[in-house]
Amino acid sequence: MKRKGRVKMRGSHTHGWGAKKKHRGKDSQGGKGRAGSMGNKILKFRKEGFHIGKRGFKSLAMKMGEKPKAINLRDLARLAKGNEIDVTSLGYSKVLGTGRLGHPLVVKAYSFSRQAEEKIAKAGGKAVKIK
Repeated sequence: MKRKGRVKMRGSHTHGWGAKKKHRGKDSQGGKGRAGSMGNKILKFRKEGFHIGKRGFKSLAMKMGEKPKAINLRDLARLAKGNEIDVTSLGYSKVLGTGRLGHPLVVKAYSFSRQAEEKIAKAGGKAVKIK
C-alpha cells in the first residue's frame, strides 16, 4: 500500500523537525514584531508603509548625545558679512578646515579643528572659542 504525500508521523517524537528543540516554543518564531512577515510585501507596504521589522542601529555615542554640527571654512567665507561671524547663531558648533579664507575673519564657535585654527590665523583672522 502506498503512503499519502503528507504523513502525520505519530510516535516519532520530533515529527520530522530534527532535534528536540527545533520548531517549538517562542525561539522558533523567527524574530520579534513584524520580522519574517515578508510574504506578501505589496499589501504590507500599502498598509504600513515601507517599515517592516527592525531598522537601523544606534551607537552608544548617539544615545549619549548628538554629534556637533560642523561647518567648513569655504562656507564661512561665503556666509560672512563683514569681518566677524558667530557660527553658533547659524546653528553650528564646530568649524572644520576644508577650504580657505580670502580675507581676515574673526570666527566665534564652540570648537575648531586644528587645521581650521591654523588657516584662520594664516589669513590674519582670529578663532574665538565660546564656553
